[in-house]
Amino acid sequence: MSFSAYKINTDLVRRLIRKQFPQWADLPVRPVEKGGYDNFTFHFGDEMSVRLPRDEGHAPQVEKEAEWLPKLRPHLSLPVTVPLAKGIPDEGYPFYWSVNRWIDGETLRHDNISDINEFAVDLSRFIKELHQIDASNGPAGGEHNYFRGCPLTVWKFNEWTLSALETLRGAVDAEKCLKIWHQATASEWTKKPVWIHGDISPGNLLVKNGKLSSVIDFGVMAVGDPAVELTMAWTFFDDKSRKVFLQSIGLDAETENRARGWALWKALITWAWEVDKKSIPVREAKKVIDVLLNE
Repeated sequence: MSFSAYKINTDLVRRLIRKQFPQWADLPVRPVEKGGYDNFTFHFGDEMSVRLPRDEGHAPQVEKEAEWLPKLRPHLSLPVTVPLAKGIPDEGYPFYWSVNRWIDGETLRHDNISDINEFAVDLSRFIKELHQIDASNGPAGGEHNYFRGCPLTVWKFNEWTLSALETLRGAVDAEKCLKIWHQATASEWTKKPVWIHGDISPGNLLVKNGKLSSVIDFGVMAVGDPAVELTMAWTFFDDKSRKVFLQSIGLDAETENRARGWALWKALITWAWEVDKKSIPVREAKKVIDVLLNE
């Protein structure tokens, strides 16, 4: 059973809080304008947030964050999500949910950072910090995180990519796309698995005073191949800052090729599947494909 926006609302959150955490029952609850897709997010009081998974597929994220973020946080130089309490299924809502410490900041945009090259270095530093944390007991990528950190040869990545290219026949240079895709699927990560955030994207990066200030939403974190962490190189950065970002991270050329595959896969299926071909997601997907094909 899935829950739509009109069911996951402030009234539901108030009922859950009132019953499970009565000490906080008088605190105000306000929806967050950009609360993400995987979860509905609410500003709770002045210093907390409440997050409720959208559906069954996203439900495991709550317990994973509660288990692993306290272990990762001491090794990271930037603030990350701090779970404060875990709610249980109740009041007609069937999943675990979380109360977290509120983190101030604006979601990343091109116009709210002071220097894009400096931002690229700061983001790469955070990603490298994750990679240096002991990952020996961490959860391997898989169904719980939509196979982030896994090879692009698993799941439906190849099937969906080829299907999207067929749908977009004549609108995109399929030959160039296939070359990028084949290079991406020709190698795998053969070193020890590393910690990955799983969704390094503007919506999960917060900015204060023009600089990267926090990384949030670790719901699809895992240990595995770090290639997926590099997709910002083509989805956000310009030519110069892309080089700065990739050079600062310092991963090998094959990992960068797999990262291109991740960026291409997402852009192709977005363009192919979106009904409104003039929508913002489609326009952004086309930009990513243009960057990849003209790199």
